Amino acid sequence: MKPNILTIPASAAFAETLARGLIARLNADCDPLALSRATIYLPTRRATRMLAESFARLLGGAALLPDIRPLGDVDEDDFLFDPYSENLDLPPAIQPVRRQLLLAILVQRWDITRRGGKLTFAQAAALARGLAKFLDEAETQSADLSKLESLAPDTMAEHWAEVKDFLQLLRDQWPGLLEAEKAMNRAAHRNASLAALARRLAERPPTGPVIAAGSTGSIPATAQLLGTIARLPEGAVVLPGLDRELDEESWAELDPGHPQYGMKQLLERIGSAREDVRDWAALPVTHARETLLRETLRPAPTTDAWRALADRGAGDIAQGLEGLSLVEAAHPGEEAAAIALMLREVLETPARTAALVTPDRNLARRVATELRRWNIEIDDSAGRPLSHTPPGTFLCLLAEAADAQFAPVPLLALLKHPFAAGGVTQAEFRRHVRQLDRFCLRGPKPDAGLDGITKAILRASAEARSEDERKIIGELNSWFAEIAKILKPLEKLFGRREIAVTDAIAMHAGVAENLAADATDSNRLWRGDAGEAAATLIAEISEAAADLPNIDASSYGALFRELAAERAIRPAYGRHPRLAILGPLEARLQSFDLVVLSGLNEGTWPPAAATDAWLSRPMRKALGLEQPERAIGLAAHDFATLAAAPRVVLTRALKTEGSPTIASRWLQRLTQLTKGLKLDAMLAPETSYAALAAIMDEPQAPKGRIKRPAPRPPVADRPRRLSVTEIETWLRDPYAIYAKHILKLRPLDPLDAEIGPPERGSAIHRALERFIGQYPNALPDDAELELIAAIENVFRELGTPAATMALWMPRFIHAARYFLDIERKRRTDIVRSHIEMRGERKFAGPSGEFRLVCRADRLDELRSGGVAIVDYKTGKPPTGKQVNALLSPQMPLEGAILLEGGFAPLGKRTPEELLYIHFAGKKEPVECLRIDCDAAELSKEAAENLARRIAEFDDEAMPYISRVMVEKARAPGDYDHLARVREWSLTGWEESEE
Repeated sequence: MKPNILTIPASAAFAETLARGLIARLNADCDPLALSRATIYLPTRRATRMLAESFARLLGGAALLPDIRPLGDVDEDDFLFDPYSENLDLPPAIQPVRRQLLLAILVQRWDITRRGGKLTFAQAAALARGLAKFLDEAETQSADLSKLESLAPDTMAEHWAEVKDFLQLLRDQWPGLLEAEKAMNRAAHRNASLAALARRLAERPPTGPVIAAGSTGSIPATAQLLGTIARLPEGAVVLPGLDRELDEESWAELDPGHPQYGMKQLLERIGSAREDVRDWAALPVTHARETLLRETLRPAPTTDAWRALADRGAGDIAQGLEGLSLVEAAHPGEEAAAIALMLREVLETPARTAALVTPDRNLARRVATELRRWNIEIDDSAGRPLSHTPPGTFLCLLAEAADAQFAPVPLLALLKHPFAAGGVTQAEFRRHVRQLDRFCLRGPKPDAGLDGITKAILRASAEARSEDERKIIGELNSWFAEIAKILKPLEKLFGRREIAVTDAIAMHAGVAENLAADATDSNRLWRGDAGEAAATLIAEISEAAADLPNIDASSYGALFRELAAERAIRPAYGRHPRLAILGPLEARLQSFDLVVLSGLNEGTWPPAAATDAWLSRPMRKALGLEQPERAIGLAAHDFATLAAAPRVVLTRALKTEGSPTIASRWLQRLTQLTKGLKLDAMLAPETSYAALAAIMDEPQAPKGRIKRPAPRPPVADRPRRLSVTEIETWLRDPYAIYAKHILKLRPLDPLDAEIGPPERGSAIHRALERFIGQYPNALPDDAELELIAAIENVFRELGTPAATMALWMPRFIHAARYFLDIERKRRTDIVRSHIEMRGERKFAGPSGEFRLVCRADRLDELRSGGVAIVDYKTGKPPTGKQVNALLSPQMPLEGAILLEGGFAPLGKRTPEELLYIHFAGKKEPVECLRIDCDAAELSKEAAENLARRIAEFDDEAMPYISRVMVEKARAPGDYDHLARVREWSLTGWEESEE
């Protein structure tokens, strides 16, 4: 029997045209029961809902609709279950989670046998996902895996031989596992179901019409079913957008990347010629856009036909360009904003509809976010990965924090999540987490585990700077003890080398529920669509792993995130009645007043024809697998169908992550064709959406640069006490003093800070303090051993990691010899050394007393009666020029304090020497650098300068200006972001430096 094949052109609204045609064929306008005799198969569940809505809209009253069922297509999770089919008696399809875990175990066993066990379970699970995808592809296309043995002969590279051996897991071991599971692969189950339906329809045809519409037949089993339906007495197959006008030469030259290649392949499988295909319904002649797309996408060998277009005139092409425009944005953010503007504009006209169609899910999320600025909620129909939803993110963070032994960064990421509450009010919990972050976890990484966090809290309490701070940390300690009780079971479980997945998932869910419980709701983690999906995933993992061997504990977090990322949360219904965000497959059969096709760059749409991870092209051909370009052909068909709508905007970003992009091959063809015909100007949109998007978020700032900040706080609020080290900051960057002492802002240390020069310098200072303090008058005979012992003790007290000690200790031992040589030479002139001595000097200012304070590294009483002021430096010390110019006035100011008896045990003394003992010097590991100056006179001058500066800033008109006299123009300060330096400075920092 000759197959009954029809088509609906791409420019027609598919669902509405299909519904109108069937109503006319069955005379349903007069007979309300006529439609109920028909059975219609569509590619997706979304398409079935859309066709039902079209029938209801066209009939406008009560009527029994056809039996509309989803066939299932390449990217669908729903398979065919036909109530009229015979009892198939098929084993159930294996659950995806169970399949991935079983395949991961196979991969690990193979790895142990072949490579000695280098893969973690998480890595094996990632490979298992690739194997599962290959298995689905092989079964979908009925590939012969028995040919694997001959794919990689001995003369071929060892890599291919290993791949062949790896893929043979699917041929040799996987079938036995499936049999033990009493299950089938999902692709095989779908193929068997479709084949059974085809047999049933052929043997016992229904009494009413049977129509398969909208499918491209890309799955061979689907194509077989379509062939069966096309030959039924009342059967018909309605193809979407078959091009019957393409010339025969081009039809013969179609390659897998052409939009019509799938249609040609389907017709060949069904056994029908293109000329035998008829129109489903008579439609008004509106073929101009289809002509444009046909010429744009025609096969490369026949593009010489473009010359004929130029010769005979381009009327059809120009007409096809009407309603089609191209928007090129600078970057994806601008592209998303431009699309949001287009969609928002549609809402200005009542009843108009619009859809964004893109395979780029990141772009889709950007557009949805942009629309929220107008309070427009719109869902991406592809849904969101569970791992991107609040419950999924919370569960992933918990698993990863446990895997990281609750290190500060993952712990804070977990505790700052909105779901974390710990049984108290969320406001109280957030306050404690901020305090934990601010007071306890900044700086070098604490010891591993929850006990390490507790020790960090106790250490912060001991080092608290005020009684209020100590009280806050005390409350924090009690709060964290309760949080640790919740998390401790998970920490204990993850402390094992291997764990059972069932134990891990149960403990994971229980701890997550307890941590998420707030003062009023203990089950809030599992509420809503995402919460229910998270609970379902946990149940599926628990069931799937029930009898599986243990896995390495470090793999659990990565495994859970991977499984959560594969679970899509789709909205139960769209949030907006007139706007939609769709993937190409979902949009294929729908129609809108405006269609925005976005992400039109190579690698996105169409996707890259990536090299197969397992097989070369000849190997794929030998197995009977299609080439990667087939996916490009399917994408091209979606593009051509969607671009045929009356009003279409094409968009792309010129750069992504700073790198130039390559326009989609379809856009390149379109621009080449229109430029050759001098019609490219017609692609420009009437409204410059990209330009509007670019300026939409620009701040409306005054022309030119802003003025440098110059705050003038009341004199009463200005600091009356500064340290000698802060005086240099006051000279170079007064704004930093304003921010620190008046605004009370202090920069936070980074989390998990690397132990580096500041910590090394602090340790050396503390070790020298102990050593000199123990031997202030004379050095012991074993001075070198004593000094080395002192630094070792300090390193241990500070919790310096063994790896860091192994790097630092040899350097310090080498430097100790040089330091002691310098010390022995200087000791002949020293009566006694004083370490870390506190000093203070008071200055009379116009607005009252001003106190200068310090804590001198070292003051040496000399036999001459004077005092040497010594400063230890592990970083670069100031130059003699800077000290004499009083740009680095620390030691001269310490001398000024000494002159006035500010160091109480010494009384009034004269500074005789200013010197730096520099560790890690240029020539030697330790250098003694004397400042060439009259120390007493320089100290007096420093005191006079400070008195003048105090007087200047006791005048309220004197501002605290940012970066007055910076040492290095490119060296940023702690408060530059607050001073908005990049906004008022020519280069982001001052051009001049000393």
